[in-house]
Amino acid sequence: MTVRVLPYGESALLVEPDDAEGVLALAGAARQLAGVTEVVPAARTVLLVLDPGVDVGEVRRRLLELVVGPAAHADRAEVVLDVVYDGPDLATTAAEVGLDPDGLVRAHISAAHTVAFCGFVPGFAYCRGLPERVQVPRLREPRTRVPAGSVAIAGEFSGVYPRASPGGWRLLGRTDAVLWDLGREPPALLSPGTPVRFRAVDR
Repeated sequence: MTVRVLPYGESALLVEPDDAEGVLALAGAARQLAGVTEVVPAARTVLLVLDPGVDVGEVRRRLLELVVGPAAHADRAEVVLDVVYDGPDLATTAAEVGLDPDGLVRAHISAAHTVAFCGFVPGFAYCRGLPERVQVPRLREPRTRVPAGSVAIAGEFSGVYPRASPGGWRLLGRTDAVLWDLGREPPALLSPGTPVRFRAVDR
């Protein structure tokens, strides 16, 4: 894997791997570097926050020398999310990709999802693994309010809205899972690298 390393202020570096699929592997390897205090993966970049006063040039040199293997998730327990697939966008999205609603549900639940990164609101995880044939863009006009627990897709990602908020993703269903709980340690149910399986239920 080759990477591009860019300065990000006085004590941080922004790293761009040549392959977006390598973001999690790069993030895992970068956590082992001395002087790195925080690693924040995103869709196609990894932000490294460094100790104040650390030699940024030295960290950059060691980054470029890193041998990054495949991302290892064996130590992460799979999170299973039970979903009632009755979302308002299920039928129209299925038709758009040439499937019936049941076909879209089967495609969604059969995929191997992995949390790529988190953002937007606390607890919102962007899960990679959605089959290319069912990838669709966001809605042209976002909703002003999406209910908490809504299971949705947009582009290459699946996600679950942790709380009611505006949003433009396609709503396929809903889950009772609590994605963000300040009384839990850690508060987020899903974190980068976590395998996720969506399971269809009736209720």
